[in-house]
Amino acid sequence: MKRILFIIPFLLLFHAAFSNKSYDSLLTKLNSTLDKKESYDDEKLKRIEKLQNSLDAASSGDLNLKYAIYLKLYNEYKSFNYAQAFSYAQKLQQTGRLLNDPVKIAVSRIKLGFILLSSGMFKETFDSLKTVNVNLLDNEAKKEYYFLTARTYYDLADFDKDNYFTPIYNNNAGKYIDSASALCNRNSFEYIYYNGLKYLKTGNTSKAVDELKMLIGHYRLTDHEFAVAVSTLSDIYIRKSIPDKAIELLITAAMADVRSSTKEAAAMTTLAQLLYKNGDVKNAYVYIKQAMDDAIFYGARQRKLQVSAILPIIASDRINNEMEQKRALFFFASLLTVLICVVIVFAVIIYKQLQKLRIADKIILETNHNLQNTIIELNEANTIKEEYIGYYFNLISEYINKLDKFKRSVDNKLTTKRFDDIRILVNNINLTKEREELFINFDKAFLKIFPNFVHAYNALFCEENRVKLLPNQLLNTDLRIFALIRLGINDTEKISHILEYSVNTIYNYKARIKSKSIVHNDEFEHAIMAIKAI
Repeated sequence: MKRILFIIPFLLLFHAAFSNKSYDSLLTKLNSTLDKKESYDDEKLKRIEKLQNSLDAASSGDLNLKYAIYLKLYNEYKSFNYAQAFSYAQKLQQTGRLLNDPVKIAVSRIKLGFILLSSGMFKETFDSLKTVNVNLLDNEAKKEYYFLTARTYYDLADFDKDNYFTPIYNNNAGKYIDSASALCNRNSFEYIYYNGLKYLKTGNTSKAVDELKMLIGHYRLTDHEFAVAVSTLSDIYIRKSIPDKAIELLITAAMADVRSSTKEAAAMTTLAQLLYKNGDVKNAYVYIKQAMDDAIFYGARQRKLQVSAILPIIASDRINNEMEQKRALFFFASLLTVLICVVIVFAVIIYKQLQKLRIADKIILETNHNLQNTIIELNEANTIKEEYIGYYFNLISEYINKLDKFKRSVDNKLTTKRFDDIRILVNNINLTKEREELFINFDKAFLKIFPNFVHAYNALFCEENRVKLLPNQLLNTDLRIFALIRLGINDTEKISHILEYSVNTIYNYKARIKSKSIVHNDEFEHAIMAIKAI
């Protein structure tokens, strides 16, 4: 037994030394790039501000200049913010009509189609593209039209994943790529990338790899072009079941997306999924949360649904891993404590038998006292863990059922080509009601563990400042803030995200509540933490 205990720490060190993946250094670089994300976004916002100033300074009668500035603003926003890009696409159309220029109108409709597709609105994309008179366009605009139509069919094929419709959509996309490629320089990014994409969709992965590798290795690409090419290449390695290579590529794509302030991208989401499958829950959670933040910022409906299906699963595993780490730390802390006590006991036996007995008695009493406190804390922690794991699994199960029902409904409507019904189905999603149900379920789960919480909370205030709940109301906002704190969530930013308030609002709530308490401000949260569970 002693030998086993002695060997355990060395086994752990050995495991840590040889468990590093080939992409660990790349993950470090990605995390460093994410730390600079705000500065990259600031650079884009400065460019946008400069363009906006140029627009404000432009003469109201110079419609051609306004059209040119609108186009530049659209290009800045198209992969950054859907709402703003949509607004400028509309302004491009309006200006084209005022100029009575059918070419500008047609180009603006192509631009509108791009962001509609980026937001996952396939029907609306096709509706916009159908209004374009291709014969009016120059070669550059025609290429853009054909490539966008091809991408729309490819994305629709990936979305459907249907044995009947998907081959049809892929075939249509290939025809449009051929039309666009005929207008391209054979050494251009568009020609090589889209031909590689066509090879991939038709199953010729070896040629697709050759095209994409040549593009990545021998061409000077922008960050956005690089991210697109590398993400597509990573998809091939995923299909070939070479996840580590796919992860390396997706990390570089994600870094390029961050540097270019691209919010509408799939690299971060796919990377999080692969890392989760590889057991790296910690990084997977960071990246899937980042992907959700980007999807929300951009306003990508389809992307938010995709990430929402994955985020709860990864978050749940992250909670479980943290609990396992805490248990491991407690075990080793206990082990070290025992070893120290053994050394002390033997030392006391050698030098002074009588003193040894007295010290041993004292140590035993103190250890028993500490163990009692630890047992109480562990019992409470286990109760919280069991209740909330059950709560979150139940909640995740409900959402999965809802998503499954939603998916089957959408599949049915797509199959019957009832595209307008899909919009109605999406609009019927009541996020406010879902959030209210989430809070009600949280309140029930929390009060099951801390049934005396409201009473104990009110005991910290004089009569006129105590919380008076409405009929059938379990907790209000004041109580929820400190309920989260009682569960160990002390980060104000996390609380603000959970309750859908700003950080400043949470600070104001806490300051106002503490100022009314009969307990000193510095002691108030200690008093909250002292409230016992059942």
